[in-house]
Amino acid sequence: MSAPRTVVLVEGESDRVALLALADRLGSDVGSHGVEVVAMGGITNIRAFAGRHGPHGLGQRLAGLYDVGEERHVRRGLLAAGLPVDDVIGPAGQGFHACHTDLEDELVRAVGLGGVEAVIEDAGEGRSLRLLAQMPAQQGWAREELVRRFLCSQWGRKVRYARLLVEAMDLRRAPAPMVAVVERVSAT
Repeated sequence: MSAPRTVVLVEGESDRVALLALADRLGSDVGSHGVEVVAMGGITNIRAFAGRHGPHGLGQRLAGLYDVGEERHVRRGLLAAGLPVDDVIGPAGQGFHACHTDLEDELVRAVGLGGVEAVIEDAGEGRSLRLLAQMPAQQGWAREELVRRFLCSQWGRKVRYARLLVEAMDLRRAPAPMVAVVERVSAT
C-alpha cells in the first residue's frame, strides 16, 4: 500500500469514525483519493503529527477537525510544522475546520435531541439513559447536557455513537466543519 497523499488529523477515534462515516454517506471513498484519517490521541499532539506528515516531514497535504476551544494548539502546531495560519481566515485556510463546541455537539445538533434519544433507544441503551437522568448528580440538567454526558460516560460509547449518529442524520443538516473536510480531501 502506498503512502497517502493527504492526511486528515483528528483528535480521537470517535472523530475519525464520524468523519469516515460521513464521507461514506456523501459518496466519497476517501481511501481511493489517497486520504488517511488519523486519530492523534488528543489535540495537543498536533505539532508532532503535522510535523511528521506536513511540509517538513513526509510532505503530505494536511486537513483536520478540531474543537473551537483548542484553536490555539492548532495554530501553534501548524505554524511549527511549516503551515502558516492567516490571522483572518485562521486554520481553515490550511484545511483545518473547527467544531462549534466539539464533535459530539455538532452531531447532537445535526440529528436533533429527539433523534439522538431515538438512536440511543434503538441501540438498546434507552434504559441506561433514563437511569442516568434519575441520578442525583444529574438532577436539573438540561436534556442536551444529559445526552452529552451519556455519550461520553462509558469507554467506547463515543466511537459507537459517532457512526450511529452520522447514519441517522439528514445529510442536509450535516455539520459544516465535517462537510468542509470531506469536500477538501475528496477534491484531491
